[in-house]
Amino acid sequence: MTTKYTEDHEWISVEGDIATVGITVHAQDALGDVVFVDLPEVGKTFAQKDVAGVVESVKAAADVYMPISGEVTEVNEALRADPSLANSDPLKSGWFFKVKLSDPAQVDALLDETAYNAFSANA
Repeated sequence: MTTKYTEDHEWISVEGDIATVGITVHAQDALGDVVFVDLPEVGKTFAQKDVAGVVESVKAAADVYMPISGEVTEVNEALRADPSLANSDPLKSGWFFKVKLSDPAQVDALLDETAYNAFSANA
């Protein structure tokens, strides 16, 4: 399993040709208490960097961008029912959606943990 990050503060964990996507600890810290998530439709195809969802908090609303191109295969209904999972466990039970990769090479161009930590320290 490979975990990568984007400059839009999403994480992506890849296992085979399926990737799980969520927002980072830095993102949920900046947003504050998450009160609503708009998740993409299962079966819909997105290009890399398309807006795939929205996360709303007590402070602001932010778009969730597709870190890689692909088709949404599953969304986290538990997160939809309890958006606070994005705050309490953003890297595990607070995942947003799963995507079948259409171009696995895009994953290699994303940030690794060291590069993301350096980036987010200056964000």
